Amino acid sequence: MKGSLLLIFMAAAAMLVTGFFATMAEAQEPVPRRTLFQRLFGGFVPQRRTYYEDPNEYPAQPRPRRIQKRRQQPAEQQRPRQQRAKPRVADAPPPAPVVEKSPDAKKILVVGDFIAGSLGDGLKVAFEMTPGIAVETRANGSSGLVRDDYFNWPDSLPGYIGELTPSVIVVSLGANDRQVMRIGETKEKFRTDLWTAEYRKRVNALAALARKDNVPLLWVGMPPFQSTAMTADMVTFNGIYLEEVEKVGGKFIDIWDGFVDEEGKFVLTGSDINGQQVRLRGSDGINLTKAGKRKLAFYVEKDIRKLLGEAAATDADMPGAEGLKDLVVTAPLANEDIVKTPPIGVTDPELDGATALLGAGAPQKGTGKSPRDLLVEKGEVPAAPAGRIDDFRLAKPATVIINNPLLRD
Repeated sequence: MKGSLLLIFMAAAAMLVTGFFATMAEAQEPVPRRTLFQRLFGGFVPQRRTYYEDPNEYPAQPRPRRIQKRRQQPAEQQRPRQQRAKPRVADAPPPAPVVEKSPDAKKILVVGDFIAGSLGDGLKVAFEMTPGIAVETRANGSSGLVRDDYFNWPDSLPGYIGELTPSVIVVSLGANDRQVMRIGETKEKFRTDLWTAEYRKRVNALAALARKDNVPLLWVGMPPFQSTAMTADMVTFNGIYLEEVEKVGGKFIDIWDGFVDEEGKFVLTGSDINGQQVRLRGSDGINLTKAGKRKLAFYVEKDIRKLLGEAAATDADMPGAEGLKDLVVTAPLANEDIVKTPPIGVTDPELDGATALLGAGAPQKGTGKSPRDLLVEKGEVPAAPAGRIDDFRLAKPATVIINNPLLRD
């Protein structure tokens, strides 16, 4: 009987304990297990969260900290911000003074194609400070000696000469002449024998027309271009200009070296008249920049100054003899104002601390050969002066031994 009661009591106690743990398990959220993928690569695993039946049982959460705004200082206490000083723009250099040309200024007539137009611009800059020289440009950019139906230079040049009466005529043509030429009723292709012969005649005729009144003629050669074929044709043209212009007494000016490198190749950038590296040609490899125009004119400027002489003087306000100020001539000093010094006799050298005049001794006789010649030809080394560091003689002079304490006994 007692044993059965004990069993019943133990079973009841076990039921109470089981029910208590079941109630606690229901009050908590089950925690899922981590999958294999989460074990290998990691992942989110929800944490165990406790639920309370009574809301008052939740622990108190800390209140968020209130962010206080920074108190602004009164307007009178705030320091005004210092504005950065704007960088000062460098003052533009003053424009160069415009030199008015003299009424009797000698005129230079520049004719030709677009290269002649660039040459005229460069010459105007070269002689802008020269009142005695005026540059007049009469250029047609697309003209030449081949298409006389478009622009006829033999017909137009005499009118320009009669209008301006130039002292020097400058011609530059050929950049547009690489095309078919009409000879009579036929059209001849470029660079055939007949074409070349006719072109020579036209160059000679135009040069002779410019030299009709014995006006100095300067025919400027063509520069190289970026096109290899065009450059080769310009070499041929320059040879024709040189031969035909000199026949009529004109002068051919070669500018080729100023627009090529050391190997003779075309360059876009090169040295200007001051030796600085600048852009000389445009992006098309044909036209010239401002620096290129000035360099082109540099070759012609020298010959113009030689031909015109005094008219090419730059200083317009150089006064003559009548414009000089009166020279102030002072009277010579009186004898009593001259400070006299006692003379030094050349026969009394002891006044200078020496016993003989310089060069009084007998001059040494030389062999006519320098120490270098003796060393190279005969291997002889001249003896070093006594006491010098390279004096290797064993028997030293007495004066050297007395003056050098290291050589004393």
